Amino acid sequence: MTTPSTHKSIRVPDGEPGQRLDRLLAANISDLSRTRIKGLIEAGAVTVDGATIRDPSHRVNSGATLALEVPPLQPAAPAAEAIPLNVVYEDADIIVIDKPSGLVVHPAAGHWTGTLVNALIAHCGQSLSGIGGEKRPGIVHRLDKDTSGLMVVAKNDRAHRRLAAQFAAHGRDGRPFERGYLAFVWGAPDRPRGTIDRPIDRHKSVRTRMAVQEGGREAVTHWQRLERYGLAKSSERTAKNTGWAASLLACILETGRTHQIRVHLASIGHPLLGDGLYGPGFRSKAALLPESAQIALADLGRQALHAHILSFEHPVTGKLMRFRSELPPDLARLHGKLAAIKG
Repeated sequence: MTTPSTHKSIRVPDGEPGQRLDRLLAANISDLSRTRIKGLIEAGAVTVDGATIRDPSHRVNSGATLALEVPPLQPAAPAAEAIPLNVVYEDADIIVIDKPSGLVVHPAAGHWTGTLVNALIAHCGQSLSGIGGEKRPGIVHRLDKDTSGLMVVAKNDRAHRRLAAQFAAHGRDGRPFERGYLAFVWGAPDRPRGTIDRPIDRHKSVRTRMAVQEGGREAVTHWQRLERYGLAKSSERTAKNTGWAASLLACILETGRTHQIRVHLASIGHPLLGDGLYGPGFRSKAALLPESAQIALADLGRQALHAHILSFEHPVTGKLMRFRSELPPDLARLHGKLAAIKG
């Protein structure tokens, strides 16, 4: 039987100076660690005067009413679930899968079941490496929930250690390594290729976002313009708008930061089509596309990003492994509609 969530409510006494939200909750709730409280805040389980607050450092005024919903504890180890997998390659040490959009990689707040990890446990049994932690066995890298494409997973600890080292180096150690993506973006860069070298860190106020900011972790993305798509009507071309409504870029990662491609492309004014987190201000640009492309984009319901190429050295045999995944049906359909206005 599932244990129900518990609710806790706290009223901050009048006249009490403002305190950090996490410290205030920790001082008033003795049965939860501060780490647990921080995680609950970031997961959206805390409200202040009815408003959800996700920032643990948020200052709470005197007289405020805090409400906390504590979900039941989850099992330490994910359970096996019979979720279909598109297996591209598999041997005793690794498994390469082509992840569909909509599939979360590993269990986390809000997604304790139905993840890639749950599917892998069912497929591989107990052979998956445990180095990645109980919540994500075998995982050495990840894709966002709504990004499709290639991933490699370790099936034993030796493979995990060696794969993790390759992903940490991203080819800078001289070993063959490549992570390539296809990205449909708004507008078109004015050069055929380029490099974005801008540090990335957690957004200072919106915890679900990453951002380019000084003092962040090094992040380098190389891009090449493959195709450009014009406006629906040539009469809409102006001196300011050269007519490129969107374009297709090939991106190669030199580092592997969370949301790296999405953040980097948005930072140069070319966010991904369908990316509501980093390109919400570009939704109106859909009107520049032909109606058929507008419908394909609306049906997409996700950022237009696909992990297209994955190349690495086999962690046990040393053999060069190279995999390529073509666009899935939803992105292929969008591509086909955009091709009608290809420049």
